[in-house]
Amino acid sequence: MAESNDYILKVSNLTVKLQNQVILDNISFNVKKGTTLAILGPNGAGKSVLFRTLLNLIPHTGTIEWTEKVKIGYVPQNVAISDVPMSVKEFLSMGDKVDFERALSMVRLNDKSVLNKRLGVLSGGQLRRILIAWALNDKPNVLLLDEPTTGVDMDSEEPIYLMLNDIKKTQKITTFLITHNIHLVQEYADNLLALNKCVTFYGRSEEIAKPSAQRIIYGEPVCVETLKGEA
Repeated sequence: MAESNDYILKVSNLTVKLQNQVILDNISFNVKKGTTLAILGPNGAGKSVLFRTLLNLIPHTGTIEWTEKVKIGYVPQNVAISDVPMSVKEFLSMGDKVDFERALSMVRLNDKSVLNKRLGVLSGGQLRRILIAWALNDKPNVLLLDEPTTGVDMDSEEPIYLMLNDIKKTQKITTFLITHNIHLVQEYADNLLALNKCVTFYGRSEEIAKPSAQRIIYGEPVCVETLKGEA
């Protein structure tokens, strides 16, 4: 049984209502330090709302308990930068002092000339890597990634996940990952939280390979009770 200090986050009975509609209903789960939690569910299930709630940006009931000295990096799904007249170097400079060589190396961008390019001309893969580099600039111990391969072609998706997996291990970061890619969940996540406003599945990520689990996750929402510390 895991000790209490093994966990970086404990969520209990979390409920979010927006404009009198229930978006998240009685969500409970725990996350161990140094692990990756994948979050799956259909569109409108409340996945991105969960992230914003964990960042304390949305009113809620229930409890969200982060461990002490938590520092969170966040990569949103959609970032409107196409018309921003800003170079990569200027973008990465918005924050603490930046070691540009380290920032590019961590996200496996070896061509330093990318620093002088405008954000709007980057490829989808380059942009996602720069957003991840920016989120890592403050040396977080938690990283929230909302569909980190949005706008990336299929051949470039897995290299980004390989990169994120290496960052998790070398930087000892706990990762929260919203994705729709079942294969990537199996390969790169430790645990799986499936949402459809309520929790429909919570357990080990390899369970997603079972057709019965996929029916639960993507079928009609059936709420399940989650045991604290179960996953």
